[in-house]
Amino acid sequence: MKGADGHYKLIDFGLARLNLTMHTKMTDIVGTPYYVAPEVLKGKYGLKCDMWSLGVVLYLMLSGHLPFSGNSADSVY
Repeated sequence: MKGADGHYKLIDFGLARLNLTMHTKMTDIVGTPYYVAPEVLKGKYGLKCDMWSLGVVLYLMLSGHLPFSGNSADSVY
């Protein structure tokens, strides 16, 4: 962001999937490392993981930096 009038864009919906039932657990470990919920890494997750990712986005918007840091995907996980 270059100033107070910066623009945010939400992307990475290529991994989106329609979940027809609220009780179906997903198992594929996918996503951008900084935004992936711990349950995704465990391989069994549902809709609550979207709230985690949204929380990371809101944290970034309010603070100007990501809540986690690392030099590789493994260190972020």
